[in-house]
Amino acid sequence: MNASRRLLVIEDDEGLQRQLRWQLSSFELLQAFDRAQALALLRARAPQVALLDLGLPPDPSQVAEGFRALEEILQIRPHTRVVVMTGREGREHALRAIALGAADYYTKPVDLDTLVRVLERAFFVSELEEEVRRSLAQPAHPALPGVIGRSPAFRAACRLIEKVAPSDASVLLLGETGTGKEVLARALHELSPRRSARFVAINCAAIPSTLLEAELFGFERGAFTGALKQTRGRLELAHRGTLFLDEIGDLSPELQAKLLRFLQDRTLARLGGREEIQLDVRIVCATHRDLKQLMLEGRFRDDLYYRIAEIEVALPPLRERPGDAVLLARYFLERFTRAYARPALEFTVAALRAIDHYSWPGNVRELQNRVKRAVLLAEGPKITAADLDLASVAGDDRLLDLRTVRERAEREALARALARTGGNVSQAAALLGISRPTLYDLLRQHRLRDSS
Repeated sequence: MNASRRLLVIEDDEGLQRQLRWQLSSFELLQAFDRAQALALLRARAPQVALLDLGLPPDPSQVAEGFRALEEILQIRPHTRVVVMTGREGREHALRAIALGAADYYTKPVDLDTLVRVLERAFFVSELEEEVRRSLAQPAHPALPGVIGRSPAFRAACRLIEKVAPSDASVLLLGETGTGKEVLARALHELSPRRSARFVAINCAAIPSTLLEAELFGFERGAFTGALKQTRGRLELAHRGTLFLDEIGDLSPELQAKLLRFLQDRTLARLGGREEIQLDVRIVCATHRDLKQLMLEGRFRDDLYYRIAEIEVALPPLRERPGDAVLLARYFLERFTRAYARPALEFTVAALRAIDHYSWPGNVRELQNRVKRAVLLAEGPKITAADLDLASVAGDDRLLDLRTVRERAEREALARALARTGGNVSQAAALLGISRPTLYDLLRQHRLRDSS
């Protein structure tokens, strides 16, 4: 039995549990009939996936106990992917569960083939996420081709892209404007078996809906005023390659429905045409919007969401990528100096400090634009904070000294442990995972208690 495919089924119906026991024999099955049993098994056996019926005792006709179980499961073991089960009329409960952190939902009655597909997808994503977490414990190595960054959160996104690239799974890139979603989409394409075909990008927010349909699906001559010749759409141009749909959250309801039909059967008809065209296209989408919230508001189709988001990759904003702003700034400086045939330029120490301290609300795009402007306008061999239109920062570079950082972190951890345990040394030592003598030594070293 493969321990990495451990499945916890939380269902109060004994008949259904018996049915699932032999139908889901490909998994290592753990079975619970109520919330208490489920939480005990969760702590003891750490399942990768949980199948949770929202209707649990003491009142199986309601969903309060199921939602309580969902919240506690994700609190105790956040990495467990929870698939919730609902009745035919439970779509609103399913969407609420997704908003709380559930990975997927399944509507009763049970159809084995469909249920197994849902669970297999949950295990597939769980295994990918586990490999990403393991990779963070390994020594750092370069990010994806053409991608600059060393921070752990950004490397995690890159490793996930590497894992997903060889497959045909649809990928949804999430992140603020300017975080580099298209750069990662291109990297994914270059790492995939489709690299010899085209990478086609379109921004769904930049084109009016009336024109976007023609851009995506193409049109026949005479389909509308100005359609003077047959024109292939972006989907056709991306045949055997990758189509990148940026800002998918801005897609109109009508185009959401039409895109969903294409994703279901991979065929389209151009505007004004009748011929069904079969296509082989990998879809990669991106958005800065909260699609789950849009789903709750009825502004984004949940069935389309599950088609485009087989794998979600979250890109951290630049302010949450320690050290990457300076790394990127140096890269852009070299790139633009060469592109504009400028003499060798370098940043002043004050400029680097300003780059490191600035919050970068426009993310990588803002950084790129500021460095480009500075390269074009700088009058001397040094680029200053003023050249970047950044405020000077009165910094102390001793903050980068590892000994100082470590001592500060140690002192803060000791103070918090003592505060949480009311000054009880034994409990504080247990909380910190050290012995009492070691704790006493640290307390004397940091002068948090009298040495007596």
